This record gives sequence, C-alpha cells and structure tokens, in this order.
Amino acid sequence: MSDQVTHVGDADFESQVLKSDTPVLVDFWAPWCGPCKMINPLVEELAGNYAGKVKVVKLNIDDHPSSPRNYAVRGVPTLILFKDGKPFGTQIGVPGDIKQRLVKLMESGL
Repeated sequence: MSDQVTHVGDADFESQVLKSDTPVLVDFWAPWCGPCKMINPLVEELAGNYAGKVKVVKLNIDDHPSSPRNYAVRGVPTLILFKDGKPFGTQIGVPGDIKQRLVKLMESGL
C-alpha cells in the first residue's frame, strides 16, 4: 500500500473527505472484488502523482456501509472525486481507458 493512500471509514469520512481543503478521490472497494484489486496499483500510482494536490483514500464498503449508501454506490469499484465537500465526478467500473478517465477527472477537479 502506498504511503499516499489513506484508509477511511464511516466515522472519519466527514473529517477526511468532506472537510478536506483539497479535492479527495475516494475509492469505494471490497476485498472480494477482482476489478478493485486490478485497479489498486493505478490508484496508488495516481496518489503518488497527485500528492499534495489531490488526496486519495480507500473505503471498504463491507466494513463501512453508511458512506457508500449516502452516495448511492451500488457497485464496486466506484471512484468519486469530492471537491469542497461535494461529489464532483464519478467513475464506476473499470473501462479499458480507466487511467485516462481518472486523470481527466482529477485534473478537472484541480
């Protein structure tokens, strides 16, 4: 796990995500999810590339079900960029151009 990626839960979601001074990319994932495991290296790479500009966090939907429910997360992986405490953009699933889509999402949130 990258030093740039933080794990959050329902208890600290507000303080770590909604009240963040910088945009936050939240990776809603589950340990049983193959596509989640597949994009994990990409999420870690982006966290390093955008360190200091965009905070990257992961939230395990099985252990922390309230936050995903609050943002209508119905499947994993779902990545939501939060800016100024509100959802700014969403990527659901793992399309072939996932890296380009996430870079575009993060760049648009800066």
